[in-house]
Amino acid sequence: MTSMAAKDWRDRLEALRANKLFETVVIAIILFSALLIGAKTYDEASRFERVMYWLDWGVTLFFLTELIIRLAAEKRWVNFFKKGWNIFDFVIVTASLIPIDDSEMVLLARLLRVFRVLRLVSMIPELRILLGALVKSLPRMGYVALLMFIIFYIYGAVGSFLFHDVDEKLWGNISLAMLTLFQVATFESWATAVLYPTMEHHPYAWIYFLTFIFLNAFIFLNMMIGIVLDVMQKENAAYQLETGEGEVAEIHWLREHVALMQTQLERIEQKLDKQTDDKP
Repeated sequence: MTSMAAKDWRDRLEALRANKLFETVVIAIILFSALLIGAKTYDEASRFERVMYWLDWGVTLFFLTELIIRLAAEKRWVNFFKKGWNIFDFVIVTASLIPIDDSEMVLLARLLRVFRVLRLVSMIPELRILLGALVKSLPRMGYVALLMFIIFYIYGAVGSFLFHDVDEKLWGNISLAMLTLFQVATFESWATAVLYPTMEHHPYAWIYFLTFIFLNAFIFLNMMIGIVLDVMQKENAAYQLETGEGEVAEIHWLREHVALMQTQLERIEQKLDKQTDDKP
């Protein structure tokens, strides 16, 4: 009887956790928490310090209750910690329990409350896909970044050799030259501050700058974008397979059923061949 009652409560909590309205309320509270943190940065908010203090604790207790509901909805509470996003939520919520009025922990408590805004990522699937794609693309992007650094280093060395007489602040050594090239790569006043002054002394310097921009802005940066898009496509496909929704899930379902039908046809053919062989 006790196990049946526990299962009934677990089913109710699972239904509440999966309820779209409940998820919307959680997202709204996260946004309210973000606005509350932002409001505290204004001097005018000091007049409502006590009200904001209790509102902050109300938000914290709501997050704690929501976390307990999600834990209780699991058949085994250990399963809750098998997902990385659940661990992330657990750390953020439990860290928010640090009292904010403690003089020694006040800075840490405020910083941890800022990170509660990141819970939006764990609540919205599209944001999870974006962040997951970003994290998984970092190793491949690292090789592109390494190649970019090599190009920066080569062009920085060449620039410091050729243009050191133009402006020591821009081309005095390889470190300054690489910082100058970074400004060129970001297109931040690069023509008026770097290109034209250099061309006054070296008319053919435009070849140096245009080849550098072509390599970095048009090739390497687009390679990084391509890597992120490729990983995002794979992450989206994995999410569709997990939820059973979308074109990828439908194709996967069709493939499974075609394979099943093929297996059944092979069995039927084998039975027919056996019956044919048994006939005199």
